[in-house]
Amino acid sequence: MPRSPNRIALTPRPNVDECGARAGTKLNLHPMIKRIATAVVLIPLVLLLVLKAPLYVLALVAGAVALLAIAEFLKLATHYAVQPMGPATYAFVALFFVYVIVASTNRTPLVETTAMLYGIALAAALAPFVFLTIAMKRTNQATGYSAAAASAFAFAYVAIPMALLVAIREQPAGAIWTIYTLLAVWAGDIFAYFVGKSVGRHRMAPEISPKKTWEGAFASIVASVVIGALWMQHAPAISSALLRIGLIDRRDGMFGLEQPQLWPIVLLSAVVNIAAQLGDLVESLIKRGAAVKDSGTILPGHGGMLDRIDAMLFAVPVVWAYGAWRMMQ
Repeated sequence: MPRSPNRIALTPRPNVDECGARAGTKLNLHPMIKRIATAVVLIPLVLLLVLKAPLYVLALVAGAVALLAIAEFLKLATHYAVQPMGPATYAFVALFFVYVIVASTNRTPLVETTAMLYGIALAAALAPFVFLTIAMKRTNQATGYSAAAASAFAFAYVAIPMALLVAIREQPAGAIWTIYTLLAVWAGDIFAYFVGKSVGRHRMAPEISPKKTWEGAFASIVASVVIGALWMQHAPAISSALLRIGLIDRRDGMFGLEQPQLWPIVLLSAVVNIAAQLGDLVESLIKRGAAVKDSGTILPGHGGMLDRIDAMLFAVPVVWAYGAWRMMQ
């Protein structure tokens, strides 16, 4: 017996949650396979870069990632009727990362941290004035302010956190703290996705990201705390193993009294996770306003570069600030 057209029209198609809601009973395996395959390729490369690459190489890669993400952000800005000043923004960010590379050649952590702090403060203060000055040359003055605002925001939103990731690597036990940051964010993201998809019921931010749930958010915090605490608990043994096989220098590992106590790490991991979830929501807000699903297509299964680092952009400053505070005690 043929099915009624009305019945077909009234039957909703199940949705799949990106970060956590239970909106269907089946996973779309094809995007999941692409997502896993991309992660399998990228994660070892990222870890090897963090552990073994010279700091200037890490700074170069961080700068390249920042430029790609900013290009995607400026493209999103066009959906808000902004006419972005792409070349000027890229040039400003590139010059900033030249400074980051130079600062990273100083192997004295306190000096490097101070230099990074002053450099970021100066660049952030200059950015609005530089972009507004460039905007004065536009024929259509009505587009100048919004373009300058978008460029200044892109610098603060993307370039500064990526520079701070390099600064974390420069701090004492920098390799351990950098990987801690990555693991805390990745673990939270993974558990939010699967736990939210399985048991998620209560929407967290329906106007911004309708499929994210409080159940997924809570699982995300727990995962970051557990993984972060376990990583730091075993950091001396991991550092010794990495040192033996030549992946790190002694100053990049964590030994003896350098190991922090458990409760500060538990609290830090929770704050890092909350910051990461806020970063994810902020990018969702930007994309929703632009009426697009992904910021780009550069990473199969993950969308754009900005999609991949959105949580990290908010989490990295938290870890850097904690490390800087510990170093100055």
